[in-house]
Amino acid sequence: MNDIRWNTIALFEGLSEDELALARPLFDKQSVDKGQVVVAEGDKGSEMFVLVSGKVRVVKSMLLSGIDIPALTGQDPRKVLVVLTGETHPMFGEMALIDSDTRSASVETLEPSVFLKTDRERFFGLIEREPKLGCKLLLRIASRMSAVVRSTNHEVVKLTTALALILSGAGQRGA
Repeated sequence: MNDIRWNTIALFEGLSEDELALARPLFDKQSVDKGQVVVAEGDKGSEMFVLVSGKVRVVKSMLLSGIDIPALTGQDPRKVLVVLTGETHPMFGEMALIDSDTRSASVETLEPSVFLKTDRERFFGLIEREPKLGCKLLLRIASRMSAVVRSTNHEVVKLTTALALILSGAGQRGA
């Protein structure tokens, strides 16, 4: 893992060499071929990933499980939320790392990709042993989660507005 520039990864930016030396053992390097599912929506998980190289897409089902809409029969109810590249070293799976609950989306590789992967047991073990470093890492994860919540809130407002326009008839031509 000597080929990874840890200080260029947002999760580790600003950490001292001593802190990086404590954080590195938490992570395993994982190589995944093109076309593989790294995490699957609905599966239980406790791992977090940092994309080091390659390209992935984050995919989410847009319908509640068990809902059948005849007009959509034969269509994939999933939506690509974002395509991520290793150039920016994005992280994903941070919610499962924190709460060990089900995955909220799927992540699929679009090309061979390399990840740093940690799990809840190792991560929280570091927090117990090195609370100052653990706090720094948790704040970075919380900041990322905050940004996602803000973005999601904005999307909900847009969808609610569109639905309100449609239901009020304002979205119909000639009304």
